[in-house]
Amino acid sequence: MVRVPFRAAADRVRHRLSQLVRPTPGARPGRTPAGSRTPRTPRTSGTPRISRTGAAAPGDLAAPVRRPYLRALGMLAVVVLGAWLGLLAVGSIRTPVGPMDTDMTLRPSLTGGSKINVSPLGALELDSHIAPLRLDVDVDRLDPERSQALVDQPERFSTLQDEVARDVAAGTRELAVRSCVAVVSGATALGLVVYRRPRRALAAGGLALTLLAASGVSAYATWNPKSVLEPKFSGLLSSAPSLVGDARSIVTEFDIYQQELARLVTNVTKLYDATSTLPVYQPDPGTIRVLHVSDIHLNPAAWHIIASLVEQYEIDVIIDSGDTMDHGSAPENGFLDPVRDLGAPYVWVRGNHDSPVTQAYLKKFKNVRVLDDGKAVNVGGLRIAGTGDASFTPDRTGPGGNKEAARLEGMRLATALRDQERAGTPADIAVAHDPNTARETDGTVPLVLSGHLHRRINEQLKLGTRLKVEGSTGGGGLRAVQNEKPEKVHASVLYMDRSTRRLQAWDEITLGGLGLTTAEVSRHLPEENLKKDAPGSPSPSPSPTGSGTRPTPSP
Repeated sequence: MVRVPFRAAADRVRHRLSQLVRPTPGARPGRTPAGSRTPRTPRTSGTPRISRTGAAAPGDLAAPVRRPYLRALGMLAVVVLGAWLGLLAVGSIRTPVGPMDTDMTLRPSLTGGSKINVSPLGALELDSHIAPLRLDVDVDRLDPERSQALVDQPERFSTLQDEVARDVAAGTRELAVRSCVAVVSGATALGLVVYRRPRRALAAGGLALTLLAASGVSAYATWNPKSVLEPKFSGLLSSAPSLVGDARSIVTEFDIYQQELARLVTNVTKLYDATSTLPVYQPDPGTIRVLHVSDIHLNPAAWHIIASLVEQYEIDVIIDSGDTMDHGSAPENGFLDPVRDLGAPYVWVRGNHDSPVTQAYLKKFKNVRVLDDGKAVNVGGLRIAGTGDASFTPDRTGPGGNKEAARLEGMRLATALRDQERAGTPADIAVAHDPNTARETDGTVPLVLSGHLHRRINEQLKLGTRLKVEGSTGGGGLRAVQNEKPEKVHASVLYMDRSTRRLQAWDEITLGGLGLTTAEVSRHLPEENLKKDAPGSPSPSPSPTGSGTRPTPSP
């Protein structure tokens, strides 16, 4: 008895809903357009009517309803993906910060924070805020004009901090506006593609803007200005604390730090200016030109100098006598990547600041030939043999290398050179990092090259081998900014006769170093060539050793 009222109520509701579906004008219920009756299918009261398409008839209470949370998740996916694509496409700006040109970008992130990329030195990360967005700042280059203005007007360094703060604030405002446009455009465009309905596309854009605003509020609320005191370094900057000092001391003694910063900017600017003044050499087709470099010690400016010399002197082979690194750690390996693009074969031996990790990384480069244990290679028309340093002492505060170990390594190298001579494949040049190792090869090879001492030595050994020790091509490395008097930058171009493969002359190239603006090239001849014009000599009238300096003033 109780079921009758409920069934009657349900029938009334169904009847009213069915009235919302209007029949086709002129068509009688239960007939086809041709006038023939369609057979009725008996159904129970709880069975929904099914349309010809297989869907539940409109107005039927039993019609399935879409799950709302799936629609919400789909919309959220469209919004997030569209906003991300918008940021990738147009969500970055290029803005000056002090003397530097930078690119600022917002990136999706689960942890937030800020990342500053300083190519090729590496990056530092700051836990500056908590939000689903990370701020990436890429420092591209040092602008020559703005840097020169600081050099010409040192008093501007007193206001450099305020200038940088204004530049960062202006860049952040512009980035915020650009990011709003980027996320709204990206989400709206993707929503239009997915849903093909303007209302839903606009809803996606509005939701993207809301999420960006919420992220901005979260970043502002969790902003941590003290994060600069505890940065995380990567790449070459992993040794930054030992280079510039503890971050807290930089903050508390900013006056001293800004003086060092001023000197660093000045030095780098003048060093690049000096490099551009190097004279162009017209090579002799019968001469093999070898560039000898050493002790780069992580100075990225050295690659610019080497590339310039390779191009201007048309170098056939580059020989590096070691200490390319400072600590020999794996994070430093990225510093070596420019070797691939120097434009000449690169022959390298391990120094006492280079590790087996460094050596293994360089072996992967197609244009690099790593020498060790007396190994010899044929490169550029010369046969070159060498060995890595016997010591590994990356800590500069510790004692120097073991002299006896260096001499023992030199004896092994000399033995390998004698074996090659007996086999009919004598070496033309031997390479070792430590001069104590190189001296042990006397009488086994015409020319031996080394470094390590950061100063030049040219010596004829007792048994006829010429020892040439190169200075630091990196000007002592990045630590040179700590010295009151900067080290000079050294490299040498060796001219080898193509037929005899003997040294005919060499140019010693000296840059004034960090902070100085002189570039000097001096031509030298071996003693045996002083009284005669050797065939294949690169200069028709070279000057005697120790003279013939051709100073080149900087602009």
